[in-house]
Amino acid sequence: MAPSPFHPKASHHARSISLPSRSHPLTLQVEEHLHSLRASEATSSSLASSSSVCNNLDGLKVLYDSINDLLHLPLTQQTLAQQHGEDWLDEVLNGSLRSLDICGTTKDVLSQMKECVADLQSSLRRIRGESCLANEIKAYALSRKKVTKEINKCLGDLRKLKKQHTFSPLLHKNHDIVAMVSVLREVEAITLSIFESQLSFVSGPKAMSRPNGWSFVSKLMNKKTVECNGKEMERCVFEKVDATLGTLLSHKTHNGLEFRHVEAQKQLETLELSIQYIENGLECICRRLIQTRVTLLNIFNQ
Repeated sequence: MAPSPFHPKASHHARSISLPSRSHPLTLQVEEHLHSLRASEATSSSLASSSSVCNNLDGLKVLYDSINDLLHLPLTQQTLAQQHGEDWLDEVLNGSLRSLDICGTTKDVLSQMKECVADLQSSLRRIRGESCLANEIKAYALSRKKVTKEINKCLGDLRKLKKQHTFSPLLHKNHDIVAMVSVLREVEAITLSIFESQLSFVSGPKAMSRPNGWSFVSKLMNKKTVECNGKEMERCVFEKVDATLGTLLSHKTHNGLEFRHVEAQKQLETLELSIQYIENGLECICRRLIQTRVTLLNIFNQ
Protein backbone atom coordinates (compact mmCIF):
# COMPACT_ATOMS: atom_id res chain seq x y z
CA MET A 1 0.00 0.00 0.00
CA ALA A 2 1.34 3.40 -0.87
CA PRO A 3 2.22 5.55 2.14
CA SER A 4 -0.43 8.17 2.73
CA PRO A 5 -1.82 10.27 5.52
CA PHE A 6 -5.08 8.31 5.22
CA HIS A 7 -3.67 4.86 6.01
CA PRO A 8 -2.50 4.00 9.55
CA LYS A 9 0.21 1.60 8.36
CA ALA A 10 1.78 4.09 5.99
CA SER A 11 5.48 4.74 6.43
CA HIS A 12 6.66 8.27 6.96
CA HIS A 13 9.27 9.92 4.79
CA ALA A 14 10.42 13.42 3.95
CA ARG A 15 8.72 15.18 1.07
CA SER A 16 8.46 18.75 -0.14
CA ILE A 17 4.68 18.69 -0.67
CA SER A 18 2.44 17.32 2.02
CA LEU A 19 -1.22 17.07 2.80
CA PRO A 20 -2.17 17.29 6.47
CA SER A 21 -0.64 14.36 8.30
CA ARG A 22 -2.80 11.46 9.36
CA SER A 23 -2.71 12.72 12.93
CA HIS A 24 -4.51 15.86 11.83
CA PRO A 25 -8.04 15.86 13.33
CA LEU A 26 -9.67 16.38 9.93
CA THR A 27 -7.99 13.38 8.30
CA LEU A 28 -8.96 11.24 11.28
CA GLN A 29 -12.54 12.48 11.05
CA VAL A 30 -12.77 11.62 7.36
CA GLU A 31 -11.48 8.11 8.03
CA GLU A 32 -13.85 7.58 10.93
CA HIS A 33 -16.89 8.87 9.03
CA LEU A 34 -16.10 6.71 6.00
CA HIS A 35 -15.69 3.61 8.18
CA SER A 36 -18.91 4.34 10.05
CA LEU A 37 -20.90 4.92 6.86
CA ARG A 38 -19.60 1.75 5.22
CA ALA A 39 -20.67 -0.29 8.24
CA SER A 40 -24.06 1.42 8.45
CA GLU A 41 -24.75 1.05 4.73
CA ALA A 42 -23.78 -2.63 4.79
CA THR A 43 -26.32 -3.22 7.55
CA SER A 44 -29.15 -1.06 6.20
CA SER A 45 -28.87 -2.42 2.65
CA SER A 46 -30.26 -5.74 3.90
CA LEU A 47 -32.84 -4.20 6.26
CA ALA A 48 -33.83 -0.77 4.98
CA SER A 49 -36.02 1.44 7.16
CA SER A 50 -36.93 5.10 7.22
CA SER A 51 -34.69 5.63 10.26
CA SER A 52 -31.69 3.85 8.69
CA VAL A 53 -32.11 5.86 5.47
CA CYS A 54 -32.22 9.13 7.44
CA ASN A 55 -29.30 8.07 9.65
CA ASN A 56 -27.18 7.35 6.58
CA LEU A 57 -28.06 10.76 5.16
CA ASP A 58 -27.01 12.37 8.44
CA GLY A 59 -23.75 10.43 8.32
CA LEU A 60 -23.18 11.49 4.73
CA LYS A 61 -23.79 15.11 5.67
CA VAL A 62 -21.16 14.91 8.41
CA LEU A 63 -18.73 13.21 6.02
CA TYR A 64 -19.06 16.00 3.46
CA ASP A 65 -18.60 18.61 6.17
CA SER A 66 -15.28 16.99 7.05
CA ILE A 67 -14.27 16.65 3.38
CA ASN A 68 -15.08 20.31 2.73
CA ASP A 69 -13.07 21.37 5.78
CA LEU A 70 -10.15 19.24 4.58
CA LEU A 71 -10.33 20.73 1.08
CA HIS A 72 -10.16 24.24 2.52
CA LEU A 73 -6.84 23.61 4.29
CA PRO A 74 -3.98 25.52 2.58
CA LEU A 75 -1.76 22.42 2.34
CA THR A 76 -4.52 20.44 0.65
CA GLN A 77 -5.25 23.20 -1.83
CA GLN A 78 -1.57 23.75 -2.60
CA THR A 79 -1.03 20.05 -3.33
CA LEU A 80 -4.12 19.58 -5.49
CA ALA A 81 -3.65 22.85 -7.39
CA GLN A 82 -0.40 21.54 -8.89
CA GLN A 83 -2.14 18.66 -10.69
CA HIS A 84 -3.42 20.45 -13.83
CA GLY A 85 -4.15 18.22 -16.83
CA GLU A 86 -4.33 14.96 -14.89
CA ASP A 87 -6.99 12.40 -15.87
CA TRP A 88 -8.00 11.82 -12.27
CA LEU A 89 -8.81 15.53 -11.94
CA ASP A 90 -11.55 15.24 -14.57
CA GLU A 91 -12.74 12.02 -12.93
CA VAL A 92 -13.11 13.71 -9.56
CA LEU A 93 -14.99 16.66 -11.07
CA ASN A 94 -17.21 14.35 -13.11
CA GLY A 95 -17.86 12.31 -9.98
CA SER A 96 -19.02 15.38 -8.07
CA LEU A 97 -21.36 16.29 -10.94
CA ARG A 98 -22.63 12.71 -11.13
CA SER A 99 -23.48 12.70 -7.42
CA LEU A 100 -25.31 16.01 -7.81
CA ASP A 101 -27.36 14.70 -10.73
CA ILE A 102 -28.40 11.55 -8.89
CA CYS A 103 -29.23 13.55 -5.77
CA GLY A 104 -31.48 15.78 -7.87
CA THR A 105 -33.17 12.78 -9.48
CA THR A 106 -33.76 11.19 -6.07
CA LYS A 107 -35.31 14.43 -4.81
CA ASP A 108 -37.60 14.56 -7.85
CA VAL A 109 -38.98 11.05 -7.41
CA LEU A 110 -39.45 11.65 -3.69
CA SER A 111 -41.44 14.76 -4.49
CA GLN A 112 -43.62 12.77 -6.89
CA MET A 113 -44.17 10.05 -4.30
CA LYS A 114 -45.11 12.60 -1.65
CA GLU A 115 -47.57 14.18 -4.08
CA CYS A 116 -49.24 10.79 -4.60
CA VAL A 117 -49.61 10.37 -0.84
CA ALA A 118 -50.91 13.93 -0.35
CA ASP A 119 -53.51 13.49 -3.11
CA LEU A 120 -54.85 10.31 -1.52
CA GLN A 121 -54.89 11.93 1.93
CA SER A 122 -56.98 14.77 0.54
CA SER A 123 -59.35 12.31 -1.14
CA LEU A 124 -59.81 10.26 2.03
CA ARG A 125 -60.73 13.38 3.99
CA ARG A 126 -63.45 14.25 1.46
CA ILE A 127 -64.82 10.88 0.42
CA ARG A 128 -66.68 8.26 2.42
CA GLY A 129 -68.58 6.27 -0.20
CA GLU A 130 -67.22 2.82 -1.04
CA SER A 131 -67.21 3.23 -4.82
CA CYS A 132 -65.53 6.64 -4.66
CA LEU A 133 -62.91 5.29 -2.26
CA ALA A 134 -62.15 2.44 -4.61
CA ASN A 135 -61.62 4.84 -7.50
CA GLU A 136 -59.31 7.09 -5.48
CA ILE A 137 -57.28 4.20 -4.12
CA LYS A 138 -56.88 2.73 -7.59
CA ALA A 139 -55.80 6.16 -8.86
CA TYR A 140 -53.18 6.22 -6.10
CA ALA A 141 -52.05 2.74 -7.11
CA LEU A 142 -51.60 3.84 -10.71
CA SER A 143 -49.64 6.93 -9.64
CA ARG A 144 -47.47 4.81 -7.37
CA LYS A 145 -46.86 2.37 -10.19
CA LYS A 146 -45.77 5.20 -12.49
CA VAL A 147 -43.36 6.64 -9.91
CA THR A 148 -42.04 3.18 -9.06
CA LYS A 149 -41.34 2.55 -12.74
CA GLU A 150 -39.30 5.75 -12.87
CA ILE A 151 -37.46 4.78 -9.70
CA ASN A 152 -36.63 1.35 -11.10
CA LYS A 153 -35.23 3.00 -14.23
CA CYS A 154 -33.07 5.26 -12.06
CA LEU A 155 -31.90 2.24 -10.07
CA GLY A 156 -31.03 0.40 -13.26
CA ASP A 157 -29.03 3.35 -14.57
CA LEU A 158 -27.27 3.78 -11.23
CA ARG A 159 -26.32 0.11 -10.93
CA LYS A 160 -25.09 0.10 -14.52
CA LEU A 161 -23.00 3.18 -13.78
CA LYS A 162 -21.46 1.58 -10.69
CA LYS A 163 -20.69 -1.61 -12.60
CA GLN A 164 -19.06 0.14 -15.56
CA HIS A 165 -17.30 2.84 -13.57
CA THR A 166 -13.52 2.68 -13.95
CA PHE A 167 -10.70 4.89 -12.72
CA SER A 168 -7.44 5.83 -14.35
CA PRO A 169 -4.33 4.46 -12.58
CA LEU A 170 -2.40 6.70 -10.23
CA LEU A 171 1.04 5.36 -11.07
CA HIS A 172 4.10 7.40 -10.20
CA LYS A 173 2.02 9.94 -8.31
CA ASN A 174 2.90 11.61 -5.06
CA HIS A 175 1.72 9.41 -2.20
CA ASP A 176 -0.36 12.24 -0.80
CA ILE A 177 -2.13 12.69 -4.14
CA VAL A 178 -2.90 8.97 -4.25
CA ALA A 179 -4.31 9.17 -0.73
CA MET A 180 -6.48 12.21 -1.40
CA VAL A 181 -7.83 10.97 -4.73
CA SER A 182 -8.58 7.57 -3.19
CA VAL A 183 -10.58 9.23 -0.43
CA LEU A 184 -12.55 11.36 -2.90
CA ARG A 185 -13.33 8.23 -4.91
CA GLU A 186 -14.47 6.41 -1.78
CA VAL A 187 -16.70 9.34 -0.86
CA GLU A 188 -18.34 9.21 -4.28
CA ALA A 189 -18.81 5.43 -4.00
CA ILE A 190 -20.52 5.58 -0.60
CA THR A 191 -22.65 8.51 -1.80
CA LEU A 192 -23.95 6.54 -4.79
CA SER A 193 -24.54 3.49 -2.59
CA ILE A 194 -26.64 5.50 -0.13
CA PHE A 195 -28.67 7.06 -2.95
CA GLU A 196 -29.29 3.56 -4.31
CA SER A 197 -30.58 2.42 -0.90
CA GLN A 198 -32.88 5.43 -0.71
CA LEU A 199 -34.40 4.75 -4.11
CA SER A 200 -34.85 1.06 -3.28
CA PHE A 201 -36.61 1.96 -0.03
CA VAL A 202 -38.93 4.51 -1.64
CA SER A 203 -39.85 2.16 -4.50
CA GLY A 204 -41.94 0.24 -1.97
CA PRO A 205 -43.33 -3.30 -2.29
CA LYS A 206 -43.27 -5.08 -5.61
CA ALA A 207 -46.93 -5.96 -5.17
CA MET A 208 -47.87 -2.51 -6.45
CA SER A 209 -46.65 -3.40 -9.93
CA ARG A 210 -49.16 -6.22 -10.31
CA PRO A 211 -52.42 -5.57 -12.18
CA ASN A 212 -54.41 -6.96 -9.26
CA GLY A 213 -52.09 -5.39 -6.71
CA TRP A 214 -54.73 -4.52 -4.14
CA SER A 215 -56.15 -8.02 -3.79
CA PHE A 216 -52.59 -9.30 -3.52
CA VAL A 217 -51.74 -6.74 -0.83
CA SER A 218 -54.93 -7.57 1.07
CA LYS A 219 -53.93 -11.23 1.24
CA LEU A 220 -50.56 -10.23 2.67
CA MET A 221 -52.03 -8.04 5.41
CA ASN A 222 -51.98 -10.55 8.27
CA LYS A 223 -48.55 -11.85 7.31
CA LYS A 224 -47.05 -8.36 7.25
CA THR A 225 -48.64 -7.43 10.56
CA VAL A 226 -47.13 -10.44 12.27
CA GLU A 227 -43.68 -10.13 10.71
CA CYS A 228 -43.14 -6.41 11.24
CA ASN A 229 -41.86 -5.57 14.70
CA GLY A 230 -39.19 -3.27 16.10
CA LYS A 231 -37.05 -1.94 13.28
CA GLU A 232 -38.99 -4.05 10.77
CA MET A 233 -42.07 -1.95 11.52
CA GLU A 234 -40.30 1.00 9.91
CA ARG A 235 -39.16 -1.15 7.05
CA CYS A 236 -42.79 -1.96 6.27
CA VAL A 237 -44.08 1.62 6.10
CA PHE A 238 -45.07 1.25 2.44
CA GLU A 239 -46.37 -2.28 2.92
CA LYS A 240 -48.45 -1.17 5.90
CA VAL A 241 -50.10 1.57 3.85
CA ASP A 242 -50.84 -0.84 1.02
CA ALA A 243 -52.23 -3.45 3.39
CA THR A 244 -54.49 -0.92 5.11
CA LEU A 245 -55.76 0.42 1.80
CA GLY A 246 -56.36 -3.13 0.62
CA THR A 247 -58.52 -3.90 3.66
CA LEU A 248 -60.33 -0.60 3.19
CA LEU A 249 -61.68 -2.04 -0.05
CA SER A 250 -62.65 -5.37 1.52
CA HIS A 251 -64.39 -4.24 4.73
CA LYS A 252 -67.42 -6.19 5.96
CA THR A 253 -69.35 -3.57 7.94
CA HIS A 254 -69.84 0.19 8.14
CA ASN A 255 -67.89 0.25 11.42
CA GLY A 256 -65.12 -1.68 9.73
CA LEU A 257 -65.02 0.88 6.94
CA GLU A 258 -64.76 3.77 9.40
CA PHE A 259 -61.99 2.07 11.35
CA ARG A 260 -59.96 1.29 8.24
CA HIS A 261 -60.59 4.79 6.93
CA VAL A 262 -59.04 6.34 10.03
CA GLU A 263 -56.23 3.80 10.04
CA ALA A 264 -55.41 4.55 6.40
CA GLN A 265 -55.16 8.27 7.14
CA LYS A 266 -52.77 7.59 10.03
CA GLN A 267 -50.59 5.35 7.90
CA LEU A 268 -50.48 7.90 5.10
CA GLU A 269 -49.46 10.62 7.56
CA THR A 270 -46.63 8.41 8.81
CA LEU A 271 -45.53 7.69 5.25
CA GLU A 272 -45.62 11.37 4.34
CA LEU A 273 -43.47 12.23 7.37
CA SER A 274 -40.95 9.54 6.43
CA ILE A 275 -40.69 10.93 2.90
CA GLN A 276 -40.39 14.49 4.26
CA TYR A 277 -37.51 13.50 6.57
CA ILE A 278 -35.66 11.92 3.66
CA GLU A 279 -36.34 14.98 1.49
CA ASN A 280 -34.90 17.27 4.16
CA GLY A 281 -31.80 15.11 4.42
CA LEU A 282 -31.34 15.11 0.66
CA GLU A 283 -31.60 18.89 0.56
CA CYS A 284 -28.76 19.13 3.09
CA ILE A 285 -26.66 16.70 1.05
CA CYS A 286 -27.36 18.62 -2.15
CA ARG A 287 -26.04 21.85 -0.61
CA ARG A 288 -22.87 20.10 0.53
CA LEU A 289 -22.35 18.45 -2.84
CA ILE A 290 -22.54 21.87 -4.47
CA GLN A 291 -20.09 23.26 -1.92
CA THR A 292 -17.64 20.41 -2.56
CA ARG A 293 -17.83 20.84 -6.33
CA VAL A 294 -17.33 24.61 -6.12
CA THR A 295 -14.34 24.13 -3.82
CA LEU A 296 -12.76 21.58 -6.19
CA LEU A 297 -13.32 23.85 -9.20
CA ASN A 298 -11.73 26.77 -7.37
CA ILE A 299 -8.72 24.67 -6.40
CA PHE A 300 -8.14 23.24 -9.87
CA ASN A 301 -8.60 26.63 -11.56
CA GLN A 302 -5.93 28.32 -9.46
